Amino acid sequence: MRTNTRSTPAGFLAAALAAALLLVPAAPAAAHNSLKAATPAKNAQLATAPTEITLEFLQKLDPAFTTIVLSDAAQQKIPTGEPMVTGATGTISIDGPLPNGTYTVAYRVVSADGHPVQGSYPFTVADPAGAEAPPPVSPAAEPDPTATDATSASPASATGGDNDGGGPGALAVVGVGIVLVLVAGTAVLLRRRRGTA
Repeated sequence: MRTNTRSTPAGFLAAALAAALLLVPAAPAAAHNSLKAATPAKNAQLATAPTEITLEFLQKLDPAFTTIVLSDAAQQKIPTGEPMVTGATGTISIDGPLPNGTYTVAYRVVSADGHPVQGSYPFTVADPAGAEAPPPVSPAAEPDPTATDATSASPASATGGDNDGGGPGALAVVGVGIVLVLVAGTAVLLRRRRGTA
């Protein structure tokens, strides 16, 4: 008995498409952005304090969403300039001299593809002629009352220094508002009951 081995046009098209897919090399997956190089480098031991921090990434950065922060061993932010972005490189200038000690560079950037990348790394300044950094402040220590940084300010000072949002006066206003809402709700219920009676 003889079987029919004629191929249909649909079968031929499927076989040709499968062969074409096998011949086409796989396209590389789009890699997300990551830190390529840094100056100073991760875990660097520097004999001279740097005057700027430069981070180079694999892909172009969005200047509007590039943040680079330098902090000391006590996790206090070191004053720096705003990040300057050129292509895939972000740079901040350090406003003053750095005393000897360990510092952390933290970054959060958004690349051209919209993917956020963040990370941090330490480096150490060990200048033989440099001044030693002050010892880290313990977490239980009182904050400096003269500090003007928003991260060290109390909640009241962070909102402008005036205590307009709290206290007995604010509670009284909220209480009166609640009573008025309850009275209005009761009046509406009474009217509905009278209308249905």
